[in-house]
Order: sequence, then C-alpha cells, then structure tokens
Amino acid sequence: MEKFPEDFDSTHKPNHDLAESYSAAGSSDETKGISTGHKLFSLQTVVNYFPKYKLKKSGVIYIDERPSLPQCLLMGVQHVLAMFGSTVLAPLMMGFDTNTALFFSGVGTIIFYIVTGGRVPSYVGSSFGFIGVVVSATGFNYVPNGPGNEHTDVAVGGILVCGLVYGFIGTVIYFVGHGWIEVVMPPVVTGTVVMTIGIHLSTSAFQNATATTFDSWMAFTTIMLISLVSVYAPGMLKRVPILIGMVIGYLIYFGVGWSGHGPVIDYTGVYDAPWFAAPKFVKPKFEGQAISIIVPVCVVLLAENLGHIKAVGAMAEQPLDKYLARAILGDALATIVSASGGGPGTTTYSENIGVMAVTQIFSTLIFLIAAFIAIFLGFIQKFGAAIHTIPSGVFGGLSIILFGLITVSGARIWVENGVDFKDSRNMLVAGIPVVLGASMQTTLKWGNFQLDGIGLPTYSAILLYQILRGWDGLAKIFQRKKRERAMSINSQQTSAVV
Repeated sequence: MEKFPEDFDSTHKPNHDLAESYSAAGSSDETKGISTGHKLFSLQTVVNYFPKYKLKKSGVIYIDERPSLPQCLLMGVQHVLAMFGSTVLAPLMMGFDTNTALFFSGVGTIIFYIVTGGRVPSYVGSSFGFIGVVVSATGFNYVPNGPGNEHTDVAVGGILVCGLVYGFIGTVIYFVGHGWIEVVMPPVVTGTVVMTIGIHLSTSAFQNATATTFDSWMAFTTIMLISLVSVYAPGMLKRVPILIGMVIGYLIYFGVGWSGHGPVIDYTGVYDAPWFAAPKFVKPKFEGQAISIIVPVCVVLLAENLGHIKAVGAMAEQPLDKYLARAILGDALATIVSASGGGPGTTTYSENIGVMAVTQIFSTLIFLIAAFIAIFLGFIQKFGAAIHTIPSGVFGGLSIILFGLITVSGARIWVENGVDFKDSRNMLVAGIPVVLGASMQTTLKWGNFQLDGIGLPTYSAILLYQILRGWDGLAKIFQRKKRERAMSINSQQTSAVV
C-alpha cells in the first residue's frame, strides 16, 4: 500500500528515502497527520501534502521548487502551447466541443495535481485512445463547420464508465502494488493494443486526406511541415510540431482560397459565435453497446500513465513509481469529471514531458498555471468556432501524422522492454490482434455487448497471452519479482546503515 505523499529531500538525489524527510518535518501528531491517524484534516497535514516550492532561479528546477513568477507564467503558456494541438484535435476527431475539452483539460489537470499531492509533473489533456471507439460507437465523421457528434451523450456515458473501471484498477494498484500488471498485461500486450489503435484509425485519416485532389495536396503539405519542424526546428519549436504544422497548413489553405485558386474557408460559425460563453455541457447517456466498445481503452490509459511516470521520474532524478496508483486515480477522476460534463476522456501528455526534458524545469506549480489558462480559453467561444473551420485536407494530414505516431508508440513499447519476437508466443500475441485491428471495420454483437476493431484486438491480446504463456512463463515472472523485491530490501537496509 502506498504511503501519504512526503516532501522531497533538498538534496534531490535519486533513490533517496522520501519518508525520512517527511518524518523530519516534525514529531507531533499534528505534523505527521495521516501517518499517526490523528488530526487527519489538520492545517499542517494539508500544508505537508503539497510541495512548499522553494525559489530557484537557475539550473535544474525540481518538482518541489519553482522559478521566478514571470518565468512560471511563461512556462505555463509554453505548456499550454505544447498540449494545445492534441487537446483540440482529439475532440474534433470525435465530434466533441473543443471549448468543453479545453475547459475539462484544465479542470482535470487541477484534479490530477490534488490527487497526486503536486508530486507528479504532468498535464492532463484529451486522450487519442478514445477516438476509434467513440467513432465506432457513434458513427461520427468529421466535416469542417459540421454540427458535431449527435451522439455525444452516448459517447461520454461510455467514457465515464471507462473512467470508473480505470479508477478501480488504480485502487487495486494502491493496495497491492503494480507488479500484477506485468502478469496480466506485459509489454507485448500493451504495445500491441497501442499499435492496434493507430492502425485501426488509419482508414478514417486517409479518407479525410483524400476527399478531393486539393485536400490531398494540403494533407501532403501538412505532413511535410510537421515532419520538417519535428526534425529540423530549433529548441522549443521542435516540441510543438503539430501546432506549427496545423497553423501553417491552415494559413496556406486560407491564402490559396483567398487568391481564388482553391476552396474558401467558411467563417459563418465564427461570426455567429459569441466572444465569451460557458462551455457546452452534455449529460451522459448510458447504452450497453457503447460502453462495451469504449471500456477497453482503460488498458491504453494504463500503459500511457505507467510509461509517463517512469519517464518523468528518470528525467527529474526522483523516483515516482510510488505515486503510480495516485496518478492513475487522478487521471481516472479527471476522465470521470470530464465525461460527466460532456468532455472527452483524458490522459497525461507526452508533449509536456518533452517540454520538461528541454527546459529542465519540473516544478508542478507550472502545471497549475497552465490549467487555469486552459480553463479561461474554454470560455472563448469564437476561439472554439475557429478551430472547427480546419479544412479536411489539413485535418487529414494531421490525422495521418498522429495515428502514425500512435502506431509507432506501440512498437516503441516492444523495443524499450526487449520483447523477444524470436519467441513464437510473442509473435502470435502481437500479430493476430494487429491484423484484427487493421482489417476489422465492422462490430461483433452479442445482445447489448459489442466489440469493434479496438476492443476485440485488446481482449484477444490479453487472452492469447494468458493461454500461450504457460505455467513456466508465470513462474519466471514471479521469480524475477522476488529477486527485485529482495534487491530493493537490501538497498533500503544499506541506505539505512549509511
């Protein structure tokens, strides 16, 4: 079972015992708070729950530190720019309101901050994992200035249930640890599921990119812009290729249309929209078929969160594995709250992890600033209406890039975890679900239970692995976990002696 969040040691050395620094904060019951079970909601307990944020003006700025106020504001804007492309594109692809998505990305980030005690630097935004299942469940297809998804209520009902299942997984991890995840969903399974999502979505991306000859050229232009920026752009520009490619591609489309050599973008919706208004909230509607299609995405969210926790912990030189359960619970609660109001499911963003890698600023205070900026943007209706004018060609190019990256992310999980494809079991566990995801454009129905080209590959990968692994594979996992536990205990004892 995880312990209450502790303060980070001022030395910021990796693998230090954070509990010691928390215990050193004071010996009274009030200071220890939850540790003693007394004065559970005392002011001191609340103070100790969040970092104290020591001011640091240069060098690496760690999780419990902060830069100057002007730099905090600047970094908050930078993180908004980093998350912006994905946060608005995901709801567009599902037919959700982009203002609502921005609003709930900010709210979700604040929820994540509170649940993790400000110990995990992450921005929570719209998850691409839900695109395929929402499209399958609702039949939505993106059209510029279109009416949006007429079945948003059904979609968010499924997303809400997915968030509940995801939260249950986080609760189990909180009490028993996360070692069982590798038993049920090892890297060969999680990598396969992630890859399947990207491959399954590729058909819709190609359709948007080739609606007309002009759209095909604009899709190609957008793809090349994003590719060139991501490889050759200097500094921070390299961290926001989706945003830059989208803006430049849009401007090229606008310029060609304005000069009379191509289609003209329709701005009627922008003119009619008010400047400021509350986001459009939608009440969830629960239907068994949609729920059965959408719930499997929790496997993808779990894989993403686990990978992000390890990546951020390694960069910040502060072990964050102990906060995995809280991170999952925070993300799950953010998804539940978002879906309750008509927003998309959420996940922690790798784009913002990239920003931290470049700036070496890991202060979680910055993400609170970014969250409030996103909430403010959610109230600017003309801003959201302008996003809905993105032409099909540009949108198709963005989709091809994003779905391609999702596909390759699955392969990266295999590579980083050393999945052995000389083993015929791994070949079958990966190969069969990937082909199902690539070829399955219809759904399988058993009464109210329904599986699409993402759900069926997900369940088949998990089931195939359990069937083909055999008892010898299970024994090897438990033996390895036993060795790792013994090494961890020895390391702690050595640290205590020193």
